Amino acid sequence: MLEIKNLNVSIDNKQILKDFSLKINAGEVHAIMGPNGTGKSTLGNVLAGKDGYEITSGEVLFNGENILELEAHERAQRGLFLAFQYPIEIPGVSNANFLKAAVNEQRKAKGEEPMPASDFLKMMREKMDLVEMKKDFISRAVNQGFSGGEKKRNEIFQMAMLQPKLAILDETDSGLDIDALRIVANGVNKLRSKDNAFIVITHYQRLLDYIIPDFVHVMFDGKIVKSGDKNLALELEEKGYEQFEHATL
Repeated sequence: MLEIKNLNVSIDNKQILKDFSLKINAGEVHAIMGPNGTGKSTLGNVLAGKDGYEITSGEVLFNGENILELEAHERAQRGLFLAFQYPIEIPGVSNANFLKAAVNEQRKAKGEEPMPASDFLKMMREKMDLVEMKKDFISRAVNQGFSGGEKKRNEIFQMAMLQPKLAILDETDSGLDIDALRIVANGVNKLRSKDNAFIVITHYQRLLDYIIPDFVHVMFDGKIVKSGDKNLALELEEKGYEQFEHATL
């Protein structure tokens, strides 16, 4: 599904990603762990098409297509979704209107007609139950006045509505209490299937108690220095990241 080949990325003349390579198949969950400043969020932003990054070399193939030439909305139309570390607020735009526009843009890109209102409302109710969201959230402006946990839950709700092929969760566990963490993780687990894939970016092992990854990758200084199964996350929790400072994969 996703193949990153020797990706080199800089920002403000400072190289962040260094010959970064990774392959992800449908049905897999990959956790990327590492200390602050190692390039984890940069990776997510570059995959999603955020401006401000200089890609000096490398390829990113998504279902066989090099998406580095595509705009952010074109990548989203192809089924790529980024859950932000710090979800933005959109005053004056309700969750319902925001999602209706997003869902119908996806359908339009596939040559489909807009979703009938009754079907859209039914779908919203189903996905709201998935993340234990209160019904009044739908009429509220996107993330405005939401707590940190509510914003993260709303990101997972948006993901459930858009049904992406590849979802990137950028430190979704940041700032969540144990109940919000459980709700967010349960939502992700219910959305997992053999046809989609997830990249879970996190500092801490605790999220991986709930979202069990198929693979764990340690990222240090802009590249992956070690890969393993879920037990690697436990090793990191016990020994920290310094052990990988001079490691090469």
